[in-house]
Amino acid sequence: MNTNTKLRTRSREYFARAQQSLVEGVNSPSRGAAVYSSGPVVLERGRGSRVWDVDGNEFVDFMMSFGALIQGHAHPKIVEGVSKSVGEGSHFAAATPAEAEAAEHFCRMVPTAEVVRFANTGSEATMLALRLARAHTGRTKFLKFEGHYHGWYDPYCLNGHSHPVAQLGPPEHPTKIPDSEGIPSSVFEDVIVAPWNDLPALEGTLRQHGRELAAIITEPIMANMGCIPPAERYLQAVCDLAHQYGALFILDEVVTGFRYAPGGCQQLFNLRPDLATFGKALGAGFPIGAVAGSRNILDRMRWSEHMVLHYGTFNGHRLTMNVVAANLDLLSAEGAYRQLFAIGDAAIAGLRAIFRRRGIRAIVQGFGPMFQIYFTELDAVRNYRDYCAHVDTGKYSRFVHHLLEHGIYMTPSNGLHWIISTAHTEQDVEALLGAADQACAQLA
Repeated sequence: MNTNTKLRTRSREYFARAQQSLVEGVNSPSRGAAVYSSGPVVLERGRGSRVWDVDGNEFVDFMMSFGALIQGHAHPKIVEGVSKSVGEGSHFAAATPAEAEAAEHFCRMVPTAEVVRFANTGSEATMLALRLARAHTGRTKFLKFEGHYHGWYDPYCLNGHSHPVAQLGPPEHPTKIPDSEGIPSSVFEDVIVAPWNDLPALEGTLRQHGRELAAIITEPIMANMGCIPPAERYLQAVCDLAHQYGALFILDEVVTGFRYAPGGCQQLFNLRPDLATFGKALGAGFPIGAVAGSRNILDRMRWSEHMVLHYGTFNGHRLTMNVVAANLDLLSAEGAYRQLFAIGDAAIAGLRAIFRRRGIRAIVQGFGPMFQIYFTELDAVRNYRDYCAHVDTGKYSRFVHHLLEHGIYMTPSNGLHWIISTAHTEQDVEALLGAADQACAQLA
């Protein structure tokens, strides 16, 4: 493997070309110059844990399509299934055996999934979950937490980006800060914002607004500010409080679903959400979203005069459904999660050792298949406000740009996270640690 990956002449040429026909030269800001200071690395192909750019540079990929590629790139079983599906007709917008097979696999693995409805993205899944909760409870307001991202649906676009602490307002009454222009302020009248991992603050907010809420929605691990685990028993307390006030508990597992356990974080933390949303790893690189939960709630989508409407030409896309079934088969294999945790924990331990040896104030937070590095004086980043006040995101970006020069592919955005796939090996961890050591020397 060539670990000198500084030459990016063709990447720059392709990026200049793309800017003539695409806004910022990309189809999502996280891929462009807003994150990659000298422009993106333009990727051409991938296999296993490796990707190659248009200049022929080889990288070990620890971004894995923001977590979508749980099996790595071009897994033979996925490739075989896709090829077969395309040859037989990729999509019919009709009932197929493939969607029932995928749903059966899904419901066997997810503890609370009596039934499931497939969509095309995580944003669609969280949108549908909120609509179901409002219909089920007859209420319109919902509570989201600072720093959590649930897709780009208008009501969710609050307090999802980092801001100076002085702009955030008091924890007991956070200032509502829209993440996007073009959303009427009236949309946010039904949104209550609270700090995460702070049970007293949540209890105070619910005493004031609890009886108005259709739902409380939360990520089980805050994945929009890197990787921030919940305090012990916090998630169960949130679930209990939601039910105490007659609201539904929605667990957004678009990032964490099928990553930490066959049944996701609801299995890992022994939770019973009313609704759970999924995406990313479920589709093994293909667009997917899913809402799962009790039949009593999801049956509100049954055709009737008072149904919850959810259409979609590409819902249950035949090719994607075959991929989902194959992917869940692979994840059900003996030892799959043991391997994910072993490789991830080795990477975390190795990075921590390098930062200690180099005398660099940084922490590596998370466990197993997902983690993040924070350059900070804190011993732990526990919430959004810690992240905004104490994390040096600029230093992290410089660190990752150095890694890119040494054959490690990762996003320089500190708000995302490192991903381990089933394709990663001990050799990949060694490559990461060697590159990280060189990057630390360059930082110093």
